Amino acid sequence: MKTFICAALLAVSAAPAFAVDARTAMEAFLQSGIQPWAQDSALIAAIEAQNAQTAGYDAARIDALDSAWQAEIGASATPTIAAVVESDLAAVLRGHVDAAQGAITEIFVMDAQGLNVAASAITSDYWQGDEAKFTETYGQGAGAVHYGEVEFDESSQSYQAQISLTLSDPETGAPIGAMTVGVNADLLM
Repeated sequence: MKTFICAALLAVSAAPAFAVDARTAMEAFLQSGIQPWAQDSALIAAIEAQNAQTAGYDAARIDALDSAWQAEIGASATPTIAAVVESDLAAVLRGHVDAAQGAITEIFVMDAQGLNVAASAITSDYWQGDEAKFTETYGQGAGAVHYGEVEFDESSQSYQAQISLTLSDPETGAPIGAMTVGVNADLLM
């Protein structure tokens, strides 16, 4: 993993600054720093398991979960948040963040409803289903990628760009969820 990330960052930093735009840098990083582990079997299994639980959730249930998440931020009791950031998959995601040596600021995985399955750190909300990171990936089908603008992220307290992609069942190719990877803008460009 370190080799892939370092190679992508070196390729981006070796090019003249005017020749490398954010989109080109993010595309290179997606290929070398994210795609090698984006179809990990544990990641796919966790999404499929949550999809089985949340398939019948209506808007009221999703809003209630999102409200509970937001109310728990900074609270002493965080059962909704803990289920997402303290899971085995969350530990794997934190391992990818650590291995990236600062290039990745956060990772979170969403189910077919846009609800967080696992996250390397607390996100500002639980439901991502109304945001481009979900609607422009899962909503567009297999192979879709959304590149966000560089902006200050409250969750990670850094300037970052987000690379989001549809995650699909490796056997059928059907979309099952999405993943967002926040990348450090200073290291990316």
